[in-house]
Amino acid sequence: MARAAKLPWLACFLLFAATALSFLDRQVLSVLSPQITAEFAMNSTSYSHVLFAFQLSYTAMFTVGGRLIDRIGTRLGMAWALAVWSIASAAHSFAGGAVSLGAARFGLGLGEGACFPGATKGASEWFPAEKRAFAIGIANGGSALGAVIAPPLTAWLAHSFGWRGAFLATGVLGGLWLVAWLSLAPRKPLQSAVAAPTPSWGALRGDRRLWFILAARFLFDPVFYFYMFWIPQYLSTERKLSVEAIGSYFWIPFLTLGISQVFSGRLSDMLAGRGNTPVRSRLICLTIAACITPVSWFASQAPTVGWAIGLMATLTFAHGIWITNFLGLLSDLFPATAIATVTGLTGTAGGIGAMLSTLVVGRTVDRYSYTPVFAVSGILYPLALAAIFVAVSRSRQPLNSFDLKRSHLQP
Repeated sequence: MARAAKLPWLACFLLFAATALSFLDRQVLSVLSPQITAEFAMNSTSYSHVLFAFQLSYTAMFTVGGRLIDRIGTRLGMAWALAVWSIASAAHSFAGGAVSLGAARFGLGLGEGACFPGATKGASEWFPAEKRAFAIGIANGGSALGAVIAPPLTAWLAHSFGWRGAFLATGVLGGLWLVAWLSLAPRKPLQSAVAAPTPSWGALRGDRRLWFILAARFLFDPVFYFYMFWIPQYLSTERKLSVEAIGSYFWIPFLTLGISQVFSGRLSDMLAGRGNTPVRSRLICLTIAACITPVSWFASQAPTVGWAIGLMATLTFAHGIWITNFLGLLSDLFPATAIATVTGLTGTAGGIGAMLSTLVVGRTVDRYSYTPVFAVSGILYPLALAAIFVAVSRSRQPLNSFDLKRSHLQP
């Protein structure tokens, strides 16, 4: 019994490690972008094309990977995802220009696209509703740890072994995780309820809530992609920082992200235990986050680097609150057998928004500056919040169930 009680937390820790590796691997290029773009003679528009390659495969695999994990299970699905993206991460070290770099980036997205649907599904199927947001916050909170350690670790690896060695090292770390996962991860869910059939695509398309949820993620994901991929470039070109200096600053926003992801999950669960429904508690936290995000307006106008980083860290703190409760809301609205699929669909919607915005950001920066991008970033979360409220308020279906005629699920 004692061992069985520990299994969900062991699985959650391994998922935490997986999401940490996911963000570590994708952030290596962000940190080293000033050096790599200079070596390959790439401007901001060319760099945006490399980012687009990752976002294209990542966006597609969010849905495909999520559906795959719902079909074959978290254990095998996550093992496949880590194997693919670890190989792709190491492949960056062989890039000889923008095209080969973009190809490696495309492979990275193929694997990483399944990571967060798998992590969310794992946390949802291993924990009851009163602990679910906390578990989701931990499982997905590894992304913040990966982003925190990526700048200083990448700067050190690049200084010691060159930028190619930094990419090889991340591939090795993925291989080590894969060994641990296949050795320790449980082979089946602990909750018998998730043995129900996976809803059909038709059932999902017929749920009106899903379309507004997809619209919300389409709006807010581009902001986080911008912060994740473009801030090192901003700090280099606008604030004139070296790679080493970027490494000493860029981890700070992601530290606040990790803190808020875990803290807000616990807060949301506490609110749900004090007379609020789970959905209401998630909406409270989402509203708080949306009210904070307009600080992004002022980041590009900050008088010093320290002030700029502080404002960016405030935005990422708000994003941590937001994404934990957004994912928690999905687990409240949809059955466990559809969580990876639904999470994947939202990731695809967000990825489409991010792909379009990435191309716009590259041209905007080359032609004008980063100021318009920071300004627009400040209004997208409030707009996404409005879409989420519409999704919940217009629903005529009982929460956490589909139309039984379409999905063949029990409430």
